[in-house]
Amino acid sequence: MVTARTICIEVSPWKLQFRMTTGPGLSPWGVCILGGAQQEKWSLQARMSEPTSTDKEKKKPPLNGRRALPSNNSNAEENEVPEMDAFGLIPRGFNPKDYLHVVDIHMFKEPYEINKQQHHTDKYYNPKLIVRRGQPFQIQIDFNRPYKPETDQFWLEYLIGRYPQPNKGTYIPILVGDVLKPGEWGAKIIHKENNSIRLSVMSSATCIVGKFRLYVAIWTPFGIIRTHRNSATDTYILFNPWCQQDAVYLDDEKEREEYVLNDVGIVFHGDIDEIKLRSWSYGQFEENILDACLFLMDKAELELSGRGNPIKICRVASAVINSRDDNGVIAGSWDNTYTYGVAPSAWTGSVDILLEYYSSKQPVRYGQCWVFAGVFNTFLRCLGIPARLITNYSSAHDNNANLQLDFFLDDEGQVDAKLTKDSIWNYHCWNEAWMTRPDLPVGFGGWQAVDGTPQETSDGMYRCGPASVQAIKHGHVCFQFDAPFVFAEVNSDVVYSRREKNGAQIIEKIDTTHIGKLIVTKGVGTDEMVEITEEYKFQEGSEEERLALETAVMYGVKKQSTQDAMYQPQKDVEMDFQVQKAVLGSDFKVTITFRNKSRNSYTATTYLSGNIVFYTGVTKNEFKKHSFTVKLEPLMSSAFDVIITSSEYLSDLLDQASFHFFVTARINETGKILAAQKATVLEIPSLRIKTQGEMVADKEMSVIVEFTNPLKKTLEDVTLRLEGPGVLKTMKKEFRSHHV
Repeated sequence: MVTARTICIEVSPWKLQFRMTTGPGLSPWGVCILGGAQQEKWSLQARMSEPTSTDKEKKKPPLNGRRALPSNNSNAEENEVPEMDAFGLIPRGFNPKDYLHVVDIHMFKEPYEINKQQHHTDKYYNPKLIVRRGQPFQIQIDFNRPYKPETDQFWLEYLIGRYPQPNKGTYIPILVGDVLKPGEWGAKIIHKENNSIRLSVMSSATCIVGKFRLYVAIWTPFGIIRTHRNSATDTYILFNPWCQQDAVYLDDEKEREEYVLNDVGIVFHGDIDEIKLRSWSYGQFEENILDACLFLMDKAELELSGRGNPIKICRVASAVINSRDDNGVIAGSWDNTYTYGVAPSAWTGSVDILLEYYSSKQPVRYGQCWVFAGVFNTFLRCLGIPARLITNYSSAHDNNANLQLDFFLDDEGQVDAKLTKDSIWNYHCWNEAWMTRPDLPVGFGGWQAVDGTPQETSDGMYRCGPASVQAIKHGHVCFQFDAPFVFAEVNSDVVYSRREKNGAQIIEKIDTTHIGKLIVTKGVGTDEMVEITEEYKFQEGSEEERLALETAVMYGVKKQSTQDAMYQPQKDVEMDFQVQKAVLGSDFKVTITFRNKSRNSYTATTYLSGNIVFYTGVTKNEFKKHSFTVKLEPLMSSAFDVIITSSEYLSDLLDQASFHFFVTARINETGKILAAQKATVLEIPSLRIKTQGEMVADKEMSVIVEFTNPLKKTLEDVTLRLEGPGVLKTMKKEFRSHHV
């Protein structure tokens, strides 16, 4: 008769130990796993042990009165795992080779083999096995002799981090069974031939995402023999949008191909009247990018046990993508001086940025919103979280989140730069990540807004999201994280006001439609722009929109009342203006139009202020100041042109060639002020790319890049950057001068 045996796993902070005890009584620690041959019961049990004297001699982690083990927040760190765990004294004649032992392990990890094909990971430029969680994969174990299930006992062990623990999902023992349960850890033999067995291994649909170490453990009467540490058997486990039990499950194959597998994209920028696009190479499958993305979670010190949760991963990543307060990936710069770094507009993709950060561990200089969003998109898609890059035109940066952008006018009706702190970004880019939100009520899963651009702090750090897009649309801004800030970005009012000499605040104009006019993303399977404004807000002026705003106010979004200030606008005169399409190096005109709807004659003293601005709406300097007085005849419309010459703006131009015009007009007869503002972007010559010769795999080909200089002077120190994921690593070519 065979007595019951207990395998006790002693998990100390320094190593994992196995001890076999025999006898009829089981340890009081409780059974973890059952199974085995000849109806014997094998139980894997975990308990903490005191370090041995050898351990004590090694460097100890600092003592912490709150926890028995230090934080396990590094995927890169490992523990020592013994190859032989003796149950006691080993007889002199014992030879491990007399027992079953592992000769080789085949991971089927080539891009053309079954695992990477079935798991949609064949594009990763990485020699190790990469699989997605909640889906079976295959490995083959070669033993020194045929495997006999009646007498031989073996199991798999997957470990991650330096302090593996079964209850944290960082130590996973897997016994071989007869069936695989969907979405749960398990293994079964699917083929036996000679000395080899092929296993189908199922990972949990909620398991940690990261790089696991694999060991095969074999029981002998005198101890447990384990395979040696072999990095070739390391297994990356990623999120799985193809698995229904996964929190990131996406049910549309075309959307999965776009939001997970597409490694190039389009960033829409410019302004609402002059939408521009730039291509962006996400490069999530390029060499070392997966390791760089896992390093970001180590850098953010996210506990390994939390790395199966896409909500936590998005939250910490939105902080570590920017360098503010944690020395994260990208240092932002919006002042047009990019000393000792790369100008944000010079980047063509995420790969160079992530690899430089992975190598140097220092923030990469420099980025602006689309760079933060581009790198964030790479991170999310690389780990298997469906993601897309969003552009919001006329995006509010509301410093105090009161749903109101305040522009203060002086006595002359011009904007007072000292008092005006809020700004309107021509556009702002952020990301959306697809996931369930079990932490919120039903209905708020799906797309979540996340933003790595450092704008305002959230819980003490520069980060934003994940915020449910559905919750933002309906005004349910009480749900975490940072929904009020995103709600303000797309819903704020623009308020023009001035202070009378007696201290009374006079509101001259409220524009409720200027902010969040257009929200777009790249289409699925196409480079077309797709409008998604209605996913964030109801139609302007609709009953639903008013209800959403009232809901947001009820849930704590500050809405400043206009009752404290006098608001009596000039309703019988309308003013607007249009900016002619402007080409770099050319003159253009601004046309101001008045419409007098009354039977009265008016005169209007009009001011035009032209400013060179950063795309964030912050002014660099005023390059044009023009004032004139016009007569407005009853029931008539009249138009007036103001010419802008190239010599006025060229010397102060910023890299995105962005202008901002304020036009204010004071109706002299009533003292009322009309105000309007518009942003515009100069048309910059585009690069034309042509290919020469046949495009055949593994054969060299030529690429011609054409550019025409529109200026009447020679360009100096021109840098050309070119990259193509999977085809061409980033190359840089410099030209000392470039003639027309």
